[in-house]
Amino acid sequence: METILALAIGVLTGSGIWLLLRPRTFQVIIGLSLLSYAVNLFIFSTGGLRTGAAPILERGEAGSLAQYADPVPQALVLTAIVISFATTALFLVVMLAARGLTGSDHVDGKEQDS
Repeated sequence: METILALAIGVLTGSGIWLLLRPRTFQVIIGLSLLSYAVNLFIFSTGGLRTGAAPILERGEAGSLAQYADPVPQALVLTAIVISFATTALFLVVMLAARGLTGSDHVDGKEQDS
């Protein structure tokens, strides 16, 4: 499980960085989104990965913190998802305004000569 998650985080990070280096603004926005997903997965994985475990204590059973996932990273990821959604919406509005002003969707506002 940890290997699959580490590979997913690596692929998302690599793809996000590659898209950040592209000349078009939409690709940059998608790259930022992929990077935020990778960071969210990383933070979520720090809380502990368990499958098939009960989410709450059973009646009459003494609980141990070692048996349950830490809820703080889950709360941080939930907050980060909301913030990244809002910033992505803001980036899209700024991208549309820049496209209207410059007539181009390149990051620097100029078409590259081929």
